[in-house]
Formats: sequence, C-alpha cells, structure tokens
Amino acid sequence: MVAQPQISNDLYSRTIANPFRLPNLNMKVKAYTDGACSGNPGPGGWGVYLIAENNLGKVVKEEALYGKNKETTNQIMELTAAIQALETLKRENVDITIFTDSKYLIDGITKWVFGWIKNNWNTASKKPVANRLLWERLLDLTKNQNVDWVWVKGHAGVLGNEKADLLAVKGREEASSELAG
Repeated sequence: MVAQPQISNDLYSRTIANPFRLPNLNMKVKAYTDGACSGNPGPGGWGVYLIAENNLGKVVKEEALYGKNKETTNQIMELTAAIQALETLKRENVDITIFTDSKYLIDGITKWVFGWIKNNWNTASKKPVANRLLWERLLDLTKNQNVDWVWVKGHAGVLGNEKADLLAVKGREEASSELAG
C-alpha cells in the first residue's frame, strides 16, 4: 500500500506558521509544481515554487515548499504538489497559474476528470480511477479559485520549473535517506 505524503519539517513548517498571504487583492500567483520518485513505487518528493506578483508584474513574495513520502509513485507526488500549492492560498478567488511538466496532471484536471465524474469515478475502460482521493481533493480546491493550468517542458530551463524540480528531488532524497538510515 502506498503511504500518504509526508511533509518535511524544513520549509513547509515555516509556511504553516506564516501562510502564503497576499498583500492585496490585485495579486496574481504563479505556482510551479513537480514530483520526483525513485522507483514506482519508491521514495518520492514533491516541490512547489510560489511567486506572487502585483498588477504590474513585480514579484512581491516568493515561497518554496517541499515534502516527502517513503513509499509512493511519481503520479501521487505530482498531484500532491498541485494540492499543496492550492492549499497555501488563504483566500478565495485568487488568480493562480499552476505550471507543471506532468501531462498526467494537466490532462487529468483539464480533460479526464469530467468523464471520470460522469462515469462514477471509473475510466473509459470501466476501471476505477487511480488516485481518486487526490483527484477529488484537487478538484475541490479549484472550485473557489481562478486556476489556469499550464504545461511546461521539464528540464528545459524554465526557472520556476527547475526550482520546483530541485525541491521535489530534495524531498525524494530525504525519503531515500530515511529508508537507508
């Protein structure tokens, strides 16, 4: 059985103590999310790099989050990163763009989920949807936000994506170290 994601005590605990609050109502948020896993399943991590910009495009706040899980899949880590990004928002109707290099996440949340719901959370081939609880949580978190989903090519020099990748790898390495230690 794949365990639920564990949150690191490093950057994430700081965020809980100091939530990602936007200084004023005209802010836009960019969230770069990524997941990493060694083996499938195996130790994994997720990373989120958040940027808040004012209406002139000036960065007014940045935040980095990551977490780990000793036994997980890459898909779970990708979903968890997006969930964590949305959970940091402390207000409704925030304009947020979530950037991900995961086609699974992009296609799932922008295309497949509507068919899954129509088919009582079964795929087109009548099989139960994998990671249903995470998909339901993600969908629920998008209901009161203005979310745009953008796919970016991984490891292609997109700075925010590279930062999210480093955070996810850090979580994965911590999970691996805990298994070895």
